[in-house]
Amino acid sequence: MTGLILPPGQGRKLITKAQEVTFKATKDHGSVLSIFEVVVPPGFDVGAHVHGDAQEFFYVLDGELEVLAFEPVQRTEQDWHTWQSPDGDTAVRATEGAFMFVPPGTPHAFRNASDRPARMLFQCYPSPVHELYFEEIAEIWAAGGADPDAIVEMRKRYDVTQITPQRYEPPALFDPHSSDSRGASKK
Repeated sequence: MTGLILPPGQGRKLITKAQEVTFKATKDHGSVLSIFEVVVPPGFDVGAHVHGDAQEFFYVLDGELEVLAFEPVQRTEQDWHTWQSPDGDTAVRATEGAFMFVPPGTPHAFRNASDRPARMLFQCYPSPVHELYFEEIAEIWAAGGADPDAIVEMRKRYDVTQITPQRYEPPALFDPHSSDSRGASKK
């Protein structure tokens, strides 16, 4: 039996406008958990969601993410950013070296509210649930989106119950020649 060694940047990649996922260790490698390196672009919000059986581990390698992993006092359907736990916990700004563990049944979310990409190591047990999910969601994003009911059905197949919407709203780029730019002079 042999192990797996991957040089930096190596592994099968799924690249979309909303995420870049590099498969590091998978069921095909004999792993009982799926391990990915994920680049989260500015403006991406995975939305609060929950898994009935899966456990997840997140480790921020570079940049910063806003993260949450608790059952709130009150779930809201449009936004998780102001949720609060019964103990008073709120979302946390996770920077390089921050770690989040999510047990089954725990609502959780992350978003990149900064102006630069964040990079994280993401692990999910058991494999290959998230491997298959990432493959199918990448196909949907590549096709420009899909019927919302079809996405709900796909998520059910992969143990994902979405609570708040997934969003990707990239920050507007500053154009120094635009009359709408902050630095524009008034006539």
